Amino acid sequence: MTRRLIACGLLVLASVTACGTRTPDNASQTLPTASPTSSSTSSSAPASNTPQALSPNGTRCNSAALKGEVVPTDAGAGNRYGKFVVTNSGTVPCTLDGYSGFQLENASGAVPTKLERKADPGPAALTLAPGGKASANLHWSVVPAGGEPVEGSCQPEPSKVAAIPPNETAPLSMPWTLGPVCSGGRIEISAFYAS
Repeated sequence: MTRRLIACGLLVLASVTACGTRTPDNASQTLPTASPTSSSTSSSAPASNTPQALSPNGTRCNSAALKGEVVPTDAGAGNRYGKFVVTNSGTVPCTLDGYSGFQLENASGAVPTKLERKADPGPAALTLAPGGKASANLHWSVVPAGGEPVEGSCQPEPSKVAAIPPNETAPLSMPWTLGPVCSGGRIEISAFYAS
């Protein structure tokens, strides 16, 4: 009888432990890509770890409803700053909440990308009216690090970005005209905020 109780207790404990894991907001996860390249290519989570927020009509902002662009904002001492701006191009409001996935690409496929989530600003539910905009802050370096070459390009030069809206799976594509991203493609990104 005692062995059965212990075995049942261990089974319950194992099932509870397996169900409650959560990835920290600043952790990297792998973003699936349509055309995988070398094993050194990585990217980050497509969505936030917050509950999936819905607008009053139940629509999350997805890649079919959003248009995106990367806008440079500042540069200095090897650092580059920009904003990933999305616009609701649909005809109904939609809700955006959390972090975007963000994968650099060129004509050969995926380019090394290591996305790091920044806590400021953090996730907050936004309802975008048709034509409404939201932004996520970006920061990266153009200074070679580690074993990257100091002559020429530190990483393959991207020509576009595949970005997955929070809690979605299909990417939207936009041009990247801001040159290579050093430190193995490391880009810091904030959660979306109203802009």
